[in-house]
Amino acid sequence: MLRGLALTALAALAFGAAAAAAVAHRLDANVHHVEVAGLLGPRPTPVAPDDPAAGHAVNVLLLGSDWREGANGAIGGRVADGMRSDTTIVAHVSADRSRVELVSIPRDSMVARPSCVTTDGTTIPGSDYSIFNEAFALGWDHGGDLESAAACTWRTVEATTGVRIDDFVLVDFVGFQGIVDAIDGVWICVPHPLDDRKAKLHVAAGYQRFDGSTALAFARSRHNQDNDGSDTGRIGNQQRLLAAIADKTLSSEVLTDVPALLRLLDSATRSLTTSMRTTDLAGLATSLRGVRSGHVTFLTVPFRTDPRDKYRVVWADEAATVWDNVARDRPVLTGTKDDPARSATARSSDPTTPAAQPTSPRTSAPASTPVSTPSATPKKAGRDAFTLDDRTATC
Repeated sequence: MLRGLALTALAALAFGAAAAAAVAHRLDANVHHVEVAGLLGPRPTPVAPDDPAAGHAVNVLLLGSDWREGANGAIGGRVADGMRSDTTIVAHVSADRSRVELVSIPRDSMVARPSCVTTDGTTIPGSDYSIFNEAFALGWDHGGDLESAAACTWRTVEATTGVRIDDFVLVDFVGFQGIVDAIDGVWICVPHPLDDRKAKLHVAAGYQRFDGSTALAFARSRHNQDNDGSDTGRIGNQQRLLAAIADKTLSSEVLTDVPALLRLLDSATRSLTTSMRTTDLAGLATSLRGVRSGHVTFLTVPFRTDPRDKYRVVWADEAATVWDNVARDRPVLTGTKDDPARSATARSSDPTTPAAQPTSPRTSAPASTPVSTPSATPKKAGRDAFTLDDRTATC
């Protein structure tokens, strides 16, 4: 499914201390409320939830489920081949809580999949050459539960990246759609009309406010003018959606609107499957309240076409640098082609490159103002990185 997901972790960044207020607001409607604050005099300062991993980097595996039963089947079309993972993202939170980096893994990546064990004790043999997405599917097919599916994917990520994963979060079609609707939609730049019958996507060109169902169709679309039908071709769209959701979720429009925050919290938690305790999630979210938008980075693990199969991909040599940076809690682009320091050095040493002009500090636009990621068209190569500060003024 989306994809994301991801999104769930980014939405959680906005919950923070306000989550408690939102829950209290909902519970208040069920009881007889009396006001006594004016009678209490000086009050102790509220204490924010503790971050149990304070001082340590945290890596969360974000999974989007392609489950096609019940309400999810009504959205994506029912299939009879079990549950599949549609999106995988490694979300890295730095030890000093100053950076959040989300690295997408194409589901068509060919990797060496390790063996894994299901909840009923069944051992699933590993494979030296296997499509990445198979790990989740095999865990589900042999174990029959999300624990087995998530654990098999978890083991595969750790074995292929060298990054220790601390927890996982999974969201399905209904959950993603509900998150977008809970924040009253997101704005996306569409450079030209998009039509994808299979994904039920039909949108005009220009800035569009996507509601939940349209956002999900956009995230799922693989057969349109911007995509060659591959999974890697739609990752750019998924990342653009995650950025738009994060941008709006972190805006004052949501943070200061308790009912809107409660709707978001309700939508996320109803569809959330995670190994994290609620208190741990709240503590981590609270410690991330000060993260600057320029330090929330999206990228896809560097890849190239699999020489054995043009419809599959293998990770490029540079992927090792990306994963090593995540494991060592360094800025994820350090030492890569997108490293800001390397790019600045290259510009300054190239006499043909005009000097960079000073830029004014980013001013956060109202969440209702359309924004887009650096490129108006989805990324094809899957390696380009961007942050929430990378915005264009025109579509």
